[in-house]
Amino acid sequence: MPHVSAFSFLSSWAGRGLGALLLTGLLGGCDLLEFSPNETRTPEEYRNLTRKNLDALAARPNPSRGDTLRFVFIGDSQRFYGEAEDFVRSVNQQPDVAFVLVAGDISDFGLVREMRWVDERLRKLRVPYLTVIGNHDHVANGRGAYEQVYGPLNYAFTYADTRFVLLDTNGREAGFNGTLPNIPWLESTLADTGGARRQIVVSHVPPFDGDFDPQLEQPYVEALARAPRLVFELNGHRHDFGVDYPYENNIPFINSYSFEKREYTLLTLWGDRGFRLDNISY
Repeated sequence: MPHVSAFSFLSSWAGRGLGALLLTGLLGGCDLLEFSPNETRTPEEYRNLTRKNLDALAARPNPSRGDTLRFVFIGDSQRFYGEAEDFVRSVNQQPDVAFVLVAGDISDFGLVREMRWVDERLRKLRVPYLTVIGNHDHVANGRGAYEQVYGPLNYAFTYADTRFVLLDTNGREAGFNGTLPNIPWLESTLADTGGARRQIVVSHVPPFDGDFDPQLEQPYVEALARAPRLVFELNGHRHDFGVDYPYENNIPFINSYSFEKREYTLLTLWGDRGFRLDNISY
């Protein structure tokens, strides 16, 4: 039997309208096809998740009393999808949690599909979740994918009298060219507390890590030291919990567990600088 191409087959039926109908359906459905693993487009349901979660948080009263705020801190979800499901079940049992912070590396290869797979699990949380971009989220077209799925790489919000400043510190991914982190943006954002009682900075790579731009380490630390009402700095990247005081300014740097560790940190804040860390296994 001679080989007949799909195009020849369709063309032979074009007079009856079938070929034209099928071709129209295929071409019209291009938005449903992913032509490249590095595709950054995604349906509206998976776009601008940071804004959507911030709107949900703004509509949610602080579940704690007085000036107390409780939130969950974890990082590096990457390909740990089973662990993410167990994480959600555990967090949903914790009382008085306002939201979840994920300290970067949402994906492993910077793919939209990875970010969507993580979101499909984390959206089952009973509270909003917020993220910061990690170095793995920069891979290939990951920067564009992150902006499409989540939104701005640097942003700030205030909740329960607490100002959170989240920024991209993945200097190696910029070739250590002096642009990441954006020090002027950080300084101006920290200077404008909006009347908040306390401030917290959240990033992925800590300044004392080899993946942080070395020429920006000192300016970054100085910006934190000048920041009014700064309580601590939160990081991911190292896949394990730790509290470090690496600089003379005595600012605590708190590193997150990764999802693979099956542990997360429950942070409780009160007053101007009071805080407690509880590590939860799941």
